[in-house]
Amino acid sequence: MSTTERGTPTRSATADRETVISRIIDAPRELVFEAFTDVRHLSRWWGPEGFTTTTQAFEFRVGGEWDFVMHGPDGTDYLEWITWTEIVPSERIAMLHGETRDDPNAFESVLTFEADSTATRIEMHTVFPTKKQRDEAVEKYHAIEAGRQTLSNLAAYVTENIQKGAEDG
Repeated sequence: MSTTERGTPTRSATADRETVISRIIDAPRELVFEAFTDVRHLSRWWGPEGFTTTTQAFEFRVGGEWDFVMHGPDGTDYLEWITWTEIVPSERIAMLHGETRDDPNAFESVLTFEADSTATRIEMHTVFPTKKQRDEAVEKYHAIEAGRQTLSNLAAYVTENIQKGAEDG
């Protein structure tokens, strides 16, 4: 949110279409970023509690794609597709996320990784095409809670696997 000359907050033009989720992870920024950018890590933590992920294709570069299936705890499979639109190593990832390449309901997410002493503050800022789609994602698919669980899974994975491996090896 920005402010006007008089110091009054102004509302972002996309505020009614956004969600923002953040978390502090007790690991260096480079390790947290690596967990997001290496397919051998992603499928081990991606998704909310009870979900698993099967990667069908993965190429981490601007214009590259990640095709995957999320398997819900009830046995439902969810086709997912991501293309990377911006990558600033260890700092920022922007992506378009939908069910398929031509999904008219695909949404944009920007992840920022900010060093905070020996920890990392990760923020996931998502903008949906419409307020209705954001509301449906939040109400029907529990997007905010699912995002929090996903970042919690990331935190556990990084501190228990990547960081421990880096310290041991």
